[in-house]
Amino acid sequence: MIAHGNEISAKVKSGTPLNILFLTENFPPETNAAATRVYERACYWVKWGHDVTIITSVPNSPEGEIFPGYINRWRQVESVSGIRVVRVKTLIAANQGTTMRVLDFLSFMFTAFFAGLFERRPDLVCATSPQFFSAVCGWALGLARRVPFVFELGDLWPESIVAVGVMQKRLGLRLMEKFELFLYSRSATVIALTHSFKENLMRRGINKNKIAVVLNGVDVWRYGPRARDHDLTAKFKLSGKFVVGYVGTHGMAHALSNVLDTAGRLIDRPKIVFLLAGGGAERDMLMAEATRRKLTNVLFLPRQPKECMPKIWSLCDVALVHLKDNPVFKGVIPSKMFEAMAMGLPIVMAGPKGEASTILKATGAGLHVPAENPEKLAAVTIALASQPHRLAAISAKSLAAAPHYSRETQARLMLDAFSAVKMGDGHKAARVVEVSLDNLVTAKKEQT
Repeated sequence: MIAHGNEISAKVKSGTPLNILFLTENFPPETNAAATRVYERACYWVKWGHDVTIITSVPNSPEGEIFPGYINRWRQVESVSGIRVVRVKTLIAANQGTTMRVLDFLSFMFTAFFAGLFERRPDLVCATSPQFFSAVCGWALGLARRVPFVFELGDLWPESIVAVGVMQKRLGLRLMEKFELFLYSRSATVIALTHSFKENLMRRGINKNKIAVVLNGVDVWRYGPRARDHDLTAKFKLSGKFVVGYVGTHGMAHALSNVLDTAGRLIDRPKIVFLLAGGGAERDMLMAEATRRKLTNVLFLPRQPKECMPKIWSLCDVALVHLKDNPVFKGVIPSKMFEAMAMGLPIVMAGPKGEASTILKATGAGLHVPAENPEKLAAVTIALASQPHRLAAISAKSLAAAPHYSRETQARLMLDAFSAVKMGDGHKAARVVEVSLDNLVTAKKEQT
């Protein structure tokens, strides 16, 4: 098996460039996890000589408002960092509720499919989740163009929407789950972002050999430790404050009301501030609730452009990763965790104990507290604020861990899986990626 994996890896490196057609409803200037990972990996693929076309919608997430400079046309093409980006018309809906969002997803499925029919025939079609209907489109396009379909599993959708209470597990949802399994089985390979996702699929009967695990990552060079941004510190009166920062989507999966409960417990410690930066379905509710409770120790910042993220992170003493208390989220590894590592920030993970907390324990990059437990979160916050030496030690370990979760490594491993698929070896993609990762780790050790 090892010899065969090395043989495939060698062919991958010497093979001809790939023509990749990638479907994702989110893409920069949107800044959510899917948009960021798809864009940053594609930058590497283009740099390495491959052709990449992204079919996506006009940027509007999470507020459901079209970004300045864009119009919701049936089809518009632009070049972003050498990536061909085809934007299609969709029903625009905010990242909240059920009916309008599903109609939004369905509209993208249809318009992206028709747009894909008129693109140059690719070597493969890849679609990322969430959401589910993007993967449906990818499978249909692969079938129509007679090319392999690769399913990137970014979230266990629709299971995750049940976990946050958006939908009940009734007939419609059960039918969607059956079709979800159909897509996994019909894909040439599945690329899972966590080991937990792979284990979930294996329990449900999907061949383990076709499920390649490619962990999420970060472009380390985009970040790095830095002094607090002077202008923002002055603007928000953060001088002398101990800032616990949550940077990301304010959605139902994140249970951020728990952060307000924690802030309420620490209201008599004015030097501790909770910073919540981002957008999402629950942001307005959280802001209104913080005002109602007179939580002067909570600061809200709107969604920020990607290039501003290092400045926002620089305001933080601790990075907070927060998830709802539901077993589904044991297998989730929030991408912002890796950004925090690259900034050299200690991480406090408040969520179900699972794959993310295991990474923190193994690397020493942060601490885990039980999900939705304001008492424990408050206690950890007080402890870190009062122990600067401990904080510095965790910070150093966090920074040291970041290169192990490199976006470039993720891009290479995913490209190896793509190349195996092109060669008809998608059913062996798991081993191909394992061998490639071993080779990369060995090469790094030899360099050091």
